[in-house]
Amino acid sequence: MSRTVIVGIDGSHESLAAAEWAAREARLRTLPLRLVNVWEPVPEPMGRPPMLGAETGQDTRDPSGHGGTGPGKVLRDATDGIRLRHPGLDATAEQLTGRANEELVNAAQDAELLVLGSRGLSGIAGFLLGSVGLHVVAHTERPVVLVRAGEQAADEQAAGERAAGERAADEQAPDPTGIPSAATPFRPVVLGLDTAHAEHTLIRFAFEAAALRGTTLRILHDWSPPPHSAYGLRERPEPAADLDTDLGRADATALAEILLPWRREFPAVEVAAQSRSGKAADDLLAASREASLVVVGRRVRHSPVGAHIGPVTHAVLHHAVAPVAVVAHG
Repeated sequence: MSRTVIVGIDGSHESLAAAEWAAREARLRTLPLRLVNVWEPVPEPMGRPPMLGAETGQDTRDPSGHGGTGPGKVLRDATDGIRLRHPGLDATAEQLTGRANEELVNAAQDAELLVLGSRGLSGIAGFLLGSVGLHVVAHTERPVVLVRAGEQAADEQAAGERAAGERAADEQAPDPTGIPSAATPFRPVVLGLDTAHAEHTLIRFAFEAAALRGTTLRILHDWSPPPHSAYGLRERPEPAADLDTDLGRADATALAEILLPWRREFPAVEVAAQSRSGKAADDLLAASREASLVVVGRRVRHSPVGAHIGPVTHAVLHHAVAPVAVVAHG
């Protein structure tokens, strides 16, 4: 497998913000960056889909971009901008043809990670359409990072660059004046961990991300008492509280045991682990406000009903403030 960071470019400022994030990540990992655009031909006389031109500015009839339009120009402009702002980075461009969801999943097979744009609170922008982004997250077995951008603006190119700069600063801790700065340390990496399925692939990705950034790894695990544990305790709050304390202590012990070998392998990474009773999605979303990256997992399921994104991961993808890395695991 070729170790490459791949980012999808569709001309939207969400994808331009994703390209900036991918460029910084490629430099952190000392890897080449590959920018890809997928041209989806539309049979005549259908013409272009209504949202395609409005959302991306692409011309589906001319992938080369000759004459100043088309996805070819979108890709060239984005690549030129990355090379200008990140001198020394090995950045290449590739124009693909086909169905965007299929081509991106195929491209991800040869990637260290795949990066796509996200509309954050409005839902996944994905690649051209939300359903494509969701499809890619659900079907690739490589890590996928969703990066959101700022508010819409008339000039999408300028908006994309400005939003990318804002997101870059937001990933860093505030300076002494309280303003986020690219010169300050990274905010923590946040990992949502289920102790019942503590997969090595997911944990390693989070530890490596924190190590690359030289920052704290904050690990959140939320647990719930078994449904039968509260039966008959409605009138007896003290026994219920004792039960919660016992369950919480046992869960915290299990979490500590899971993390022990990882602490030894990554001694330079400061770990802040938290086990508590609550809703995992709510705690992860709250933690994302002070994070440089949120890492969540997705179980790979090969079944006739198709791929599945768990409810916690789905909620984080749609509402997290920070970039979100979805790591597929067995």
